[in-house]
Amino acid sequence: MTDLLLQRLSNRLGHQFTQVELLSLALTHRSHGSRNNERLEFLGDSILGLTISAALFEQFPEGREGQMSRLRAQLVSGETLAKVARELELGECLRLGEGEMKSGGHRRASILADAVEAIIGAIYLDAGLDAARERVLTWFGPRLQNLSLETAKDPKTRLQEWLQARQKPLPEYKVVEIGGEEHSQEFVVECRVDGLKDPVRGSASNRRAAEKAAATTAYARLTGQG
Repeated sequence: MTDLLLQRLSNRLGHQFTQVELLSLALTHRSHGSRNNERLEFLGDSILGLTISAALFEQFPEGREGQMSRLRAQLVSGETLAKVARELELGECLRLGEGEMKSGGHRRASILADAVEAIIGAIYLDAGLDAARERVLTWFGPRLQNLSLETAKDPKTRLQEWLQARQKPLPEYKVVEIGGEEHSQEFVVECRVDGLKDPVRGSASNRRAAEKAAATTAYARLTGQG
């Protein structure tokens, strides 16, 4: 990976690393070797959860624990993290083993999601908790602003209730693709809904999460939000 590529990524992240090797490590998947981003991912996951929890606590003073837990789960899900990674164009910067490179690992949602968490951990080690929290709130800001306690419902439940209120058939979910290695699979689920001309798709590291991702997209399209 070239210094120029890392510099451009740092600009997109909004953080200039004092210890550039931390950023390089955060981008290194376990398929690349024994020195990889798994430990940074562990650290970043905790910081992400704390930051989002605190933001939700402040944003929804009337929110109940269950509602805020569901909102947090939506925001820190692998699908959301992968979207953040794509917005930051992380894929082109990942360091992957030969097998993952050939199988399109730089596009795989689970790998992209892990890299985001690892980068959060790297920023914490490089510049402290405040810097890491500030970056998380910047990357997730638009998603936080678009939340409401209504969106705390499970995506599949929300879609089902919307359809039932209009006396429409329930959605149909079908796994159309399973990719990746056994330890890092990605499920692609198709959701067919009355009212949408074409089925929508969702992807995640397990079937249930992929169904939720597809339901979220279907609901957004039906209600004119996506």
